[in-house]
Amino acid sequence: MEVLIKNVRIVDWVRDFYGEVYIDKGEICEVGKRISKKCKVIDGKGKVLMPAFVDMHAHFRDPGFTYKEDILSGSRAAVRGGYTTVNLMANTNPVSSDMHIVNYVREKAREIGLIDVHQAVSITKDLDGKTLSHLDEIEGNVKFISDDGKGVSNDKIMFEAMLKAKSQGITVISHAENPEMSGIDMRAAENMMTLRDIYLAKHTGCRLHMAHVSTKEAIGYIIQAKKEGVKITCEVTPHHLALTSEYEYKVNPPIREKEDVDFLVKAIRDGFIDAIATDHAPHTAEDKLNRAPGISGIETSFSVCYTKLVKKENISLNKLSELMSKRPAEIMGLNKGQISIGFEGDLVLVDLDEEYVINSKDFMSKGKNTPFDGHKVFGKVLMTIKGGKIVYQNS
Repeated sequence: MEVLIKNVRIVDWVRDFYGEVYIDKGEICEVGKRISKKCKVIDGKGKVLMPAFVDMHAHFRDPGFTYKEDILSGSRAAVRGGYTTVNLMANTNPVSSDMHIVNYVREKAREIGLIDVHQAVSITKDLDGKTLSHLDEIEGNVKFISDDGKGVSNDKIMFEAMLKAKSQGITVISHAENPEMSGIDMRAAENMMTLRDIYLAKHTGCRLHMAHVSTKEAIGYIIQAKKEGVKITCEVTPHHLALTSEYEYKVNPPIREKEDVDFLVKAIRDGFIDAIATDHAPHTAEDKLNRAPGISGIETSFSVCYTKLVKKENISLNKLSELMSKRPAEIMGLNKGQISIGFEGDLVLVDLDEEYVINSKDFMSKGKNTPFDGHKVFGKVLMTIKGGKIVYQNS
């Protein structure tokens, strides 16, 4: 598959210039000006070409909860949002605690062919909080283990899991929530567990990734750990950057205070946050009425983040690309996330000037649950390209 994107503003974590990109056999082969090829040509005049986005944290609900989402609907939602790679959490039914589930998810995604899907394995078997024996059966294509949605409350179990993860070269993704404090103080629940997991990671030498960091205290602990050389990375979500607690929308961790949002933005400016991840969590309308936590966010992530961080906070588009493409790709060990020769030809064409109103009825996801319904945002995804093939085009 050959394709040439011409007359376009090219932006990644370090580039920002007008030029052209040529992709052949799924790989970026030339980046420059006045490239001439006899192949399919896409005219990007007036638009911006960026690396396709990489989501380190999403839920596609397959197997077991496909009435909320499945691999097909999730893949369609992803490409509509500019994503060509997702990392799925393990809290399916059955739980992703063995290679049978991992292989089922990956094979189904390959058959659909829209995006690359990576499947995390649960830290504890079936999220039972205590059993680790299944980790000895993990094969090499598993990059992450996580009990996302619950977290691991037992200190000794988490310690032993980190030792296993280190020996296998796997990264632990922490859902930082102390369950004993959840019903009392959700801020304390996140902060206490963040401190514990940082301590254990420092003690074991395990690679630790902190999911959906939301409090100023938690990010402060992470910043200190980074300065001390702990092998730690972290992500924040679009909704924790764009919303404050006046929005009474049920998510876990909760929407925080303005001072927390301001501190997260400052941490982005200072280079301490590694990735923006959607925590895409589709639910039915009935689920949300019953207070199920979660946002269907993969289709709105770029627009929400561009509007908040670039338009309002004057953070560079290069930095946003680093957070949404380069760094998550690096953490996942992928040859993606940059517009450079030799990298995979996964790109997204966006119109930064187009303001539009988010309408959840237009979502490709089965989940229409979003607090951003009716919000005006800038930065519309027009086209998503995977390996030189157009997998989404705004009609």
